[in-house]
Amino acid sequence: MALSIDLSRLTRMTACAALAIVLFSFSSCAKKAAPSRAATPSSSVTELPSTAPSGPNNMETGILYYVNLHRRSMGLPLLQMNRTESSIAAQHSRDMARGKVPFGHMHFQSRVDLIKKELGPVMATAENVAYGQRSPREVVADWLQSAGHRANIEGNFKLTGIGLARDAKGLIYYTQIFTR
Repeated sequence: MALSIDLSRLTRMTACAALAIVLFSFSSCAKKAAPSRAATPSSSVTELPSTAPSGPNNMETGILYYVNLHRRSMGLPLLQMNRTESSIAAQHSRDMARGKVPFGHMHFQSRVDLIKKELGPVMATAENVAYGQRSPREVVADWLQSAGHRANIEGNFKLTGIGLARDAKGLIYYTQIFTR
C-alpha cells in the first residue's frame, strides 16, 4: 500500500479536510497471495555498492540498495537511511505483524508527527508497506509494479526509514517511510 502527503499543500486546509485527504489517498497494496534539529542520516549514501547486501540481518539495507538502484537508473538522487525513521517504520511493521493494527497505513499521521518531533519540520512524507515477500529484491520489485509505490520510490525525497517484522507464522511485514 502506498501513501504520500505533501505537507506544504496542506497548510491551508483544516484538520478534518487534511484527514479526509489522507484517508482517501491510498492506492493498492503490495502483498503476496499469502497474507528544528537538522535531520541526520544514519549512513551517507553517495555511491551504491557494487552488489546488494545479503543475509537475514541485511534486509533493510537490501531494500535501500534496490530502491536506490532504481532511483539511480532514473537519474534521481540516492536516499539516505535515517535511524529515527527506521525505528518508527519498524514499530509500524511490528504492530501489523502482531495484529495491533491492520495491514496498511493506519495512524500514518502519528508516525509523521513522531518524525517531526525528532527531526524537525518535513516538507513531504510518504509510506510504502508490504507483506509476504521473502527478499529485498522481491519487495522492491513488487512495489515498482504499483503506480502508487513507484511514485513514492521515485518521489522528491531525501531520507528514508525501513523496518520489518515477522508474525508468528514467519510472514514478513515491511514499512518504508520517505521524507523531505
